[in-house]
Amino acid sequence: MKVFGIDIGGSGIKGAPVDLDRGELAEERHKVLTPHPSTPEAVLDGVVEVVRHFDWSGRPVGVTFPGVVKDGVTLTAANVDKSWIGTDLASRLAERLDCPVTVLNDADAAGVAEATFGAARGVKGTVIVLTLGTGIGSAVFTDGHLLTNTELGHLELDGHEAEKRASTKVKDDHDLSWSHWARRVQKYLHHLEMLFSPELFVLGGGVSRKADKFLPLIEGVRAEIVPAQLQNNAGIVGAGMAAAAAAGAAG
Repeated sequence: MKVFGIDIGGSGIKGAPVDLDRGELAEERHKVLTPHPSTPEAVLDGVVEVVRHFDWSGRPVGVTFPGVVKDGVTLTAANVDKSWIGTDLASRLAERLDCPVTVLNDADAAGVAEATFGAARGVKGTVIVLTLGTGIGSAVFTDGHLLTNTELGHLELDGHEAEKRASTKVKDDHDLSWSHWARRVQKYLHHLEMLFSPELFVLGGGVSRKADKFLPLIEGVRAEIVPAQLQNNAGIVGAGMAAAAAAGAAG
């Protein structure tokens, strides 16, 4: 079965048809830059551009958003324009695309994909999937059950939000070495471990492609730490899964 997944991020909007039988992209993804300012109308234009690139029409689309999402409405906007708060993204995009649209938190989507097809598949106990990018997204699972909209990137770390200390954007903006940045990630993981005692951390986002640069530098964390198997495509796959689940429920 093929559905369409879109992943809205603070720096890019990417999407592709998703093969749900294999848990991977059915075609090479298409990406456009997130506009600045990243207002709803400007971002919606970008989403429509990505969908139209594949001549996708009439069939379900799943969309991730970097913030809390309930019933298709975006309730927070840490890394996009604040005018997103209170926006009914699902309805507005369904009207633009003339097809059913399902919206969920971006890290939740990535987490569900990793729990179904990737590094967290079949793992019992508590699993925390983190997406390291413009910010830090989180998805928390217990025995495969997702606790939605956790947003653990906003926990305080050294007097700052964790994502202001340990995101890959911070690494790039301040030209931090891998070892310096790994120490920050390590401190964040220690903090999460104190709170949740997980069996497994899965680290995703684009930086997961370079896991060998920083994972060996992280010390003293009891839980196993692995890179996301679906890497930066996890959000797209998870969005497609959500669209298929909503279509099945509607059907």
